[in-house]
Amino acid sequence: MSLLLLATACAPETPPLGPQPPSPVPLAPPVAAAPPADATTIPRRPVPGETQEQRAARLHRQAIIVDGHNDIPSVLLGNASEIAAPGPSTHTDLARLKSSGITGEFFSIYVDADLATKPTVLGGGALRRALDLIDVTYAQVERHPDDLLLATSAADIRRAKHEGKVAVLMGVEGGHAIENSLYSLRELYRLGCRYMTLTHTNTNEWADSSGFSGPPVVRHHGLAPFGVEVVHEMQRIGMLVDISHTSDETFYAAIKVAKAPIIASHSSARALGDNRRNLTDDMLRAIGQNGGIVMANFWTKFLSTEYSHEFDEWLAKNGKAFAAIRAKYKTNPTEARADMEKLRATSNLPTVPLSALIDHIDHMVKVAGVDHVGLGSDFDGVDSLPEGLGGIQDLPKITLELVKRGYSDEDILKILGGNFLRVFEAAEAYAKSTNTTLSGDGSQKRIDK
Repeated sequence: MSLLLLATACAPETPPLGPQPPSPVPLAPPVAAAPPADATTIPRRPVPGETQEQRAARLHRQAIIVDGHNDIPSVLLGNASEIAAPGPSTHTDLARLKSSGITGEFFSIYVDADLATKPTVLGGGALRRALDLIDVTYAQVERHPDDLLLATSAADIRRAKHEGKVAVLMGVEGGHAIENSLYSLRELYRLGCRYMTLTHTNTNEWADSSGFSGPPVVRHHGLAPFGVEVVHEMQRIGMLVDISHTSDETFYAAIKVAKAPIIASHSSARALGDNRRNLTDDMLRAIGQNGGIVMANFWTKFLSTEYSHEFDEWLAKNGKAFAAIRAKYKTNPTEARADMEKLRATSNLPTVPLSALIDHIDHMVKVAGVDHVGLGSDFDGVDSLPEGLGGIQDLPKITLELVKRGYSDEDILKILGGNFLRVFEAAEAYAKSTNTTLSGDGSQKRIDK
């Protein structure tokens, strides 16, 4: 989710999307959960004499921590800056990445929904935007080789941990980025992108979105035939299918045809945060049965129903002001954020404690299973985080809260990143099992008009 999307949202959220399937949909066979990295060295219970703080610090150092979604590339591209000094009001920079303990950070290749229908000669279209953000991401790794490592596999994430570096991964946000071309999908994979959300806030030519504000656009009641082909092709080549931002119907359609685990890179629990971008308990259970993972979003709007409803009311009154900010700073997210923060300062929105995020994790563990939950912050793509989370440097606080909630060492290591590694490796294994080449055996199906 990009912060600038807020500028176009002028109406309250509608109730959760329409009918659920009358009976459970067929699911892919469950994928067995693997133990976290170096599990044989992990104590099964706290070390005698350890305080909670000491235990949390030990686990945080030991863990392979993976964050499923970070929009910092859009900030860097918009400001023509770099990660060592991205400008004010960001959640991420190089120093904080290093201090956070993060092992793998997914840089979001976020493509604005407008580019699906309004490309320009100077600004290009959806695929051009994706390519620009990929190059910005490569630039950060090349400028900081002692600290950053471009990762395209689970093995690369493990190598980054061994070498004391941060693994930079890429995930495409918005299926319209491929411009309805499986050829483009394969090119994005070849450049290093390892997941793609089937939609963003816009319904595209082959998949329905949950939308953002106002009634969602329903064109396919899930996936069009070409959308099914997109899912098949993504899994064939080893690109993770990401259902964050999809409609409920699209979610179930993707689960039904998936042959490998799927992910929700930055979504939370609808039972605790009444927002259609979150997942219902039935959806959480389906991800568990599929062997996938839901990675908890940190945005306060998704964590608190009270905050979400009050935010929607406030946003409805200030929609024109947000739109004006967006128009003024369309290519400069940092400047836009500064003006948005000034506008938000006039509100009396409730604060959301860090415990709300942990409540979502607790709920998802209870419903989906502890092997199917992770972290998907949405840093630098949202305007508000829970109290105590000022940016990526505060990730250790989450580990401490998990310790205080009574999670075992093994389960904490799973949630912090071990679960994602398992899912990533399962996707890689499925792709390898097809015995196909990337482009030589690639699907040539197209959308039939």
